[in-house]
Amino acid sequence: MTTTDTPISHLQENPYEIARQQLRRVGDVFGIDPNLINVLERCKKTVEVSIPVKMDDGSTRVFDGYRVTHNVARGPSKGGIRYHPDVTRDEVKSLSMWMTWKCALMGLPFGGAKGGVVCNPKTMTRGELERMTRRFTSEIINEIGPEKDIPAPDVGTDGSVMAWIFDTYSMNKGHSVLGVVTGKPLAIGGSLGRIEATARGALYCIHSVVEKQKLVLSDLRVAIQGFGNVGANLARMLHEEGATVIAISDSTAGLHNPKGIDVPAALAYKDETHSLAGFPGAEAITNEELVLLDCDLLAPCALEQVITAANAGEVKAKIIVEGANGPVTPTADDILDERGVLVLPDVLANAGGVVVSYFEWVQGLQEYFWKEEEVNARLNDIVTRAFDETWEVHGRRGVSMRLAAYGQAVSRVAEATLTRGLYP
Repeated sequence: MTTTDTPISHLQENPYEIARQQLRRVGDVFGIDPNLINVLERCKKTVEVSIPVKMDDGSTRVFDGYRVTHNVARGPSKGGIRYHPDVTRDEVKSLSMWMTWKCALMGLPFGGAKGGVVCNPKTMTRGELERMTRRFTSEIINEIGPEKDIPAPDVGTDGSVMAWIFDTYSMNKGHSVLGVVTGKPLAIGGSLGRIEATARGALYCIHSVVEKQKLVLSDLRVAIQGFGNVGANLARMLHEEGATVIAISDSTAGLHNPKGIDVPAALAYKDETHSLAGFPGAEAITNEELVLLDCDLLAPCALEQVITAANAGEVKAKIIVEGANGPVTPTADDILDERGVLVLPDVLANAGGVVVSYFEWVQGLQEYFWKEEEVNARLNDIVTRAFDETWEVHGRRGVSMRLAAYGQAVSRVAEATLTRGLYP
């Protein structure tokens, strides 16, 4: 029996300390009671489990898994499950806190949660992933539920993983429980529009900022880091609307063509080879180089801490849209703000996924499902309203879009906490 090796993390700073630092800054600027900040900077519950799994070669490996609930003042907790070799407890805690603010900013009746398993899903077979997922679900089964904590896909997980969680939970309960997870396949209660939702929400934010700044979308040169679900769909949507996608990247390679990349061809190539490496018609670059390209809009859609104090001064993009969670560190945020770079923060720009997850949860509870046009229209309404509210605070108070978004979200959670009071 072997345990997984501890990898060298991509995280340069402790993400949970970053999340707490952001919260304390919001408290100072927006005058939130320090006693409330003391409550909100801590996670309600952190569960750590070991996950023994029989591998295809007959050996048994033991993986570490986490499920963290940050806050439930506004409703049951909601958040994805991440399969990645760099997962840490503090990363999951930070992501759960950001989920709380994201749900509050969107006006959803949820608190924040997050889960993760330290593994490399790219090196595991489908059978190994299924056995690991079902054992992980069994270990946290008392922590999740449609009125308690509702998982969803995140980095390294997809509809198949959600189907296994749904089935494992339902088999233990003795009946199908559609609302236990979101991001499920359509055949078992998923929602139309869910797969593209995070990218579509980012697109709606881009539409809004283009309108506010009197830009023309088809004139924009865009660089997108990360070519998973969010980055690939965002690249496709922007390409379809006439923007010039000059750079894309995944974990294996980066591509740059100042005249524009053939996005549909890149999508087909990635689907066939599972990598962007070797794609013709573009120059090979690193992920680090992509972030510093001369472009109008940069969308980091991969992992955290891509833009730090070390490279923020060299970023040439005029607008940054955070398709990932926490890609810009607080120190980098200050540098970008001083340089006049407009950052559309993660809690606003990538909230489309949790919005449509909310729709799926509602549809599952009602056992009545909507048309895709209805899903997208409602998503547009919620994201655009949240953008407009954030833009108004940004202008009125003269603060960054991140501080404006976080200020609104934290204030809403603080109000709910005060209204409910402390038990006992």
